[in-house]
Amino acid sequence: MSEPWNTDMWFTSPWNFDKEVRAGIKFDPSPKLHDVTLRDGEQQAGIVFNKDDKVRIAEALAEVGVHRIEAGMPVVSKSDEAAIREIVKRLEKTKTQVFSFARCMADDIKRSADTGVKGVVMEVPSSTHMIERAYKWELARAIDTSVKATQVAKENGLYVVFFPIDFSRAPLDWVLNLLKKVATEGHMDALAIVDTFGVLAPHTVPYLIRKMREVFPKAPFEPHFHDDFGMGVANTLMAMASGCQVAHTSVSGVGERAGNCAYEELVLAMKTMYDVDMGLKTQKFVEVSRLVQRRAKIAMAPNRCVVGENLYDIESGIIVSWLKNCEKDYPTELVPFRAGLVGQREPTPVIGKGSGIDSIGWFLEKLDVKATQEEMMALLNDVKEKSLKEKRLLTLEEFKEMAGVKK
Repeated sequence: MSEPWNTDMWFTSPWNFDKEVRAGIKFDPSPKLHDVTLRDGEQQAGIVFNKDDKVRIAEALAEVGVHRIEAGMPVVSKSDEAAIREIVKRLEKTKTQVFSFARCMADDIKRSADTGVKGVVMEVPSSTHMIERAYKWELARAIDTSVKATQVAKENGLYVVFFPIDFSRAPLDWVLNLLKKVATEGHMDALAIVDTFGVLAPHTVPYLIRKMREVFPKAPFEPHFHDDFGMGVANTLMAMASGCQVAHTSVSGVGERAGNCAYEELVLAMKTMYDVDMGLKTQKFVEVSRLVQRRAKIAMAPNRCVVGENLYDIESGIIVSWLKNCEKDYPTELVPFRAGLVGQREPTPVIGKGSGIDSIGWFLEKLDVKATQEEMMALLNDVKEKSLKEKRLLTLEEFKEMAGVKK
């Protein structure tokens, strides 16, 4: 019998669904993603997307079913502006909305509106120390600039997501005053809960959301959490489980410094650990990640969760034993989610220092080679020694030679 934690495609912990565990969890009935790959993702040092890159990635994200795409900042370059216009045109008949990113400046807003985007994410520094030290502004300027610019955005018919930079390190009374003034004197359709430097602890997030709800009981909240301490996905999960409506994410976590919340990880966790389906085509996750890697000319850790190139390689001998015993009837005894769920290749043994006797047997069977137990043990020892000497996995050709298989 299928359970939310144990289906044909995944097997997570039944404890996730214990009544006491879930007592404080309250997901929005229709949670959505706002992808920042083309803006914050490109801010990762060394990544450069041209117009063609941006259009192709945007189309791929729309194919996956991502609800909103932040296509960039028109003021950055003519190429960026042209890319945003083309993305708006290409995605016009899809369900994916296109937003731009802008400073709280009237010219930025007007140039965004001219591209045809549905909405704009408007940034302003919100912590007193950043305003005074990094921007060298008077505090009043942050408030006045925000009020005036959001009014311009409203006048231009844009959906406004107010984006207070360094929100998580700001004095609470100060930032609440800033936000109240923007909401009452300017305009704010939604509020981004911004952890610019990834400094929130997971257990702080529900508290922060509760405090913000006391002031803004109806405004949609959009968590935008960075990954400097490796908490981006965990913090975003906590925010969404506290009722936030729109998660800001990027493909495979690309972004400024350590990056953003990875959308593949967030969506998969919500689906398999919380029984919350965001409606995305998860089987395209690996395909889209590889597209971004190629276009950005970056490499991911080979064992990165969900999309790692070697994620489903099996070197350990004991796991090869599991594969032999469970592959056909009980595949989730091998892995917590099946390869097909995210577009990965199926689990495959490889040859190396960590191999065991069942690894040798598996490869010999594939090569249609018969061997005694003693011969297999001798071959295993040779494999381990060569792998240790070379400090790498061995190729199939090397194994064939060691096993005496004629070419």
